[in-house]
Amino acid sequence: MTFTYPIQTSRLIVRPFEAADLDDVYAYHSRPEVTQYLYWDARSRSEVEEVLKKRMASNTFQQEGDNLVLAVELNQKGTVIGDLYLMWRSQAHQQAEIGFIFNPDYKGQGYATEASEVLLALGFGEFGFHRIYGRCDARNVASYKLMERLGMRQEAHFIHIELFKGEWGDELFYAILEDEWRERSGAF
Repeated sequence: MTFTYPIQTSRLIVRPFEAADLDDVYAYHSRPEVTQYLYWDARSRSEVEEVLKKRMASNTFQQEGDNLVLAVELNQKGTVIGDLYLMWRSQAHQQAEIGFIFNPDYKGQGYATEASEVLLALGFGEFGFHRIYGRCDARNVASYKLMERLGMRQEAHFIHIELFKGEWGDELFYAILEDEWRERSGAF
């Protein structure tokens, strides 16, 4: 499955990560408030550099289990402000999982919604998934509110589903179907 980069919206550029993105990505991957609900802790500069190298080397999307990880760049400034993830979870059931991380310095401006809409368009329009879901820690209000803005509905609230950073954590699952996305976005 191939498509052309970069993908532009009115304010953003969505594209694969590059080595030159190190400073911008470090600016938010190094912040404890960003990683509070992620499976990893705030990263050092060298850890972010390793992550970028892995992303650039293995960002394929050809089969179940692959991950598409894209940078979100401000159109006017050239600053990377976020990560988008599309994980191919099931070929048989045509399902993918969406994920995102954004620099909190840019919150409240609609960038996360605008960028994540691109990811849904790729998932449904380019890759033909039937269902895309997302999940987050139940305390992560910003993440579940973003999924709601994307038209995703809450399907589950799992209580104490896992030990997360030393304590039992709840997890919310949200999803949207292709026909729901097409109706909502006007795509046919």
